[in-house]
Amino acid sequence: MLELTALQIHSLIGQFWWPFCRIMGAFTLMPMFSNGHVPVQVRVLLALCIAILAGPLLPAPPPVDPLSVAAALLSAEQLAIGALMGLILSILIHVLSLLGQMLSMQMGLAMSVMNDPANGVNHALLGQLMVMYGTLLFLALDGHLVSLAILIDSFYLWPVGNGVLDLPLMMVVMKFGWTFAMALMMAIPAVMAMLMVNITFGVLNKAAPSLNVYSLGFPLAMLLGLFSILISFSGLPDRYSEICIDALSAMHQFVGGQP
Repeated sequence: MLELTALQIHSLIGQFWWPFCRIMGAFTLMPMFSNGHVPVQVRVLLALCIAILAGPLLPAPPPVDPLSVAAALLSAEQLAIGALMGLILSILIHVLSLLGQMLSMQMGLAMSVMNDPANGVNHALLGQLMVMYGTLLFLALDGHLVSLAILIDSFYLWPVGNGVLDLPLMMVVMKFGWTFAMALMMAIPAVMAMLMVNITFGVLNKAAPSLNVYSLGFPLAMLLGLFSILISFSGLPDRYSEICIDALSAMHQFVGGQP
């Protein structure tokens, strides 16, 4: 008859529980996995399946009583590490959302918003289109597979038991500034084009006051804005691919990986 000691049972539970906590924490913020359209049950089941498959291959966790306070703190720590890794990767969605909002403001579509009941927020119509495009491109680049590989690799680079406060937390803060920079970089061509259009309308309004520029300006601004977006989309896949590589590399470096 097979007999297991209490230490062996604790080790067996920890072998699957700690990876599950970190993976589940990442799934709360990672692109695609954190979407409100993905049920929580699906996320929990997927994280559990990955933990069961990868658990035997990961380094042995520290021996901790599963019913102790230390186990609760360690669980919260793994959730925080996973959430921070997912937060770094979530900038991919924020970049495109900001890009869509910038373009919407320049085209006069700032009031055109779409309710997202699944996530409980309102998005600019163009921003939601950009987010959908970025999600599909992220899947086409196998970004979800690479992010899962980095998540599993983090257990070797930053094993269970290493403190979350020892991680380079300032990197997460810096990435938010990087998000605005990347969104502005991709929006500059269309923004400059729309700025020239608005300046032209202003000159026409001064040169020919009898001409109703406002009635002509809005449809022309929208038409030229759509043309500018069409031009921007021609180079968007290459630029977004570079952003995906930078975000995945930052996610890997965050847990001690090489760039």
